[in-house]
Amino acid sequence: QVQLVESGGGSVQTGGSLRLSCVVDEVTYNSVCLGWFRQGPENRRRRVATIDTDGSLLHESYVKGRFTISKENAKTTIYLQMNSLKPEDTAMYYCAAQTYCYTVYNHWGQGTQVTVSS
Repeated sequence: QVQLVESGGGSVQTGGSLRLSCVVDEVTYNSVCLGWFRQGPENRRRRVATIDTDGSLLHESYVKGRFTISKENAKTTIYLQMNSLKPEDTAMYYCAAQTYCYTVYNHWGQGTQVTVSS
């Protein structure tokens, strides 16, 4: 069973930083693409960043230079370091897993809320 458990959300002011964590079960961690998505007030879930089994990274243009996805093998955890946060980054952030990075994701965590105030 795929297990994805996010943490690290919270409330910060514009320009602040947060680091999100997602603990992944070991089987899933070693075999599939993992990613971060977010769903804001517009209610549309958007990809933020992905990390593949070979370590390949993808960051969407709207977060490039501010957010960084990474992984820590010993803890089977992926991270999303978020710097220079803006109010428009306010959203529920989800960790997701799927066999390939560029397909529909079917496995999701419960989400962690990030709120950025101006």
